[in-house]
Amino acid sequence: MEDGMPSPSSRPAPSPVRPFPDALDEATRCAALSPSSHNCQPWALARAVTGQARARAAAFLGLAEDDPGQVPPLHGGTEYLALALDERRRLVALPAHAVEMGVSCGAYWRVLLRALAAQGWAVVRSRTVEAPGACPFGPVWPREWSLLCVAALRRGAASDERLADLGAMARERRTNRSPYRTALLDPGLLERLARPAHAADGLGGIDVRHVTEPTALEVFATLLARHAGRDFSHHRAWSETHSFLRRSEADARGRGDGFTLTQLFGPMSRTHHLARRLALTPSAMRVLSRVGYDRRLAAGLATLARCSPAVVAMGFTGVAPGPGDALRGGARLVDYWLQATCSGLALHPISILVQHDDLRLETQTALGLPGHTFFLARLGRPTTGSPPAPRCAASSRHRPI
Repeated sequence: MEDGMPSPSSRPAPSPVRPFPDALDEATRCAALSPSSHNCQPWALARAVTGQARARAAAFLGLAEDDPGQVPPLHGGTEYLALALDERRRLVALPAHAVEMGVSCGAYWRVLLRALAAQGWAVVRSRTVEAPGACPFGPVWPREWSLLCVAALRRGAASDERLADLGAMARERRTNRSPYRTALLDPGLLERLARPAHAADGLGGIDVRHVTEPTALEVFATLLARHAGRDFSHHRAWSETHSFLRRSEADARGRGDGFTLTQLFGPMSRTHHLARRLALTPSAMRVLSRVGYDRRLAAGLATLARCSPAVVAMGFTGVAPGPGDALRGGARLVDYWLQATCSGLALHPISILVQHDDLRLETQTALGLPGHTFFLARLGRPTTGSPPAPRCAASSRHRPI
């Protein structure tokens, strides 16, 4: 293992079992580091603590609530959590963003549940909301949240995973857009990454493939050179993306979301930074795209891809993914990303080729990818580090109901 991460055989005893409020605080801090499109962090979390909310959660899951009139005891009892999409933070410019938001929330949910399991709180039953508006909680439910999943958890033995290890991986995980070393990646490592870490975790229906052949990588780079400019020339989509571009590191930290020019393009002079900021405004980009600036940016991305040792593709095995598929996709994605981080690898998601159906289908045909591809990323060992993305306070994203 690399980056100072402990190997499974060297790990000490599992994390201690904690009272649920303490365990939830620790878990939300860890889950808040999960990846999301544009770093928009669209997730929200509710804990059912009132008798009415607990009774409705139990009924929704088909469980008997022993004492619906009482708040759960501090040291035991069934706990109910509800994952939601915060409509105020979702991306809406493209139809494909609906799946991306589900995947982002699924990644958060997965890390949260792994962190809780490491502290002795395991899911005994969960239910994904497949139909819009099917929320059982009534008027106590926040109007700006769309319910995605409800889970019941009970106290037991902690999982084999240590919370400290999970937290370290979550903190080390970055989107790294720098050039990657061109040395080939170990096929055995790629094979391990392509397999689910836990076969019984209910993450079936997600296909993971690595593109490593030079000819296929060249095809991928050519697709980017030809099409990635749409990321900038599509006015509505770029306007939404630009709304998450922060003026400075201080601005990003203050807002707790989005990204900076340094994260996109690396360190640059003050003059260059100002020029890029002006050129990337939606009004300027609309004009500059007419003279090929979007194609110039696409060419730079293609060069990065051309010099990368691998591309990872994830897809739904079905062709019409639903809400449950998106959550499973996010869970599989974050498991993969954390495992890759533990192995010293970095990812640079390249969304443009899956955000438009025509580009997605062309890419799938060119690379022989089955199903419905929802994630593509450069994969490799980075030549330079990458700063951490800003984060909203974990406590601001969950509330009792």
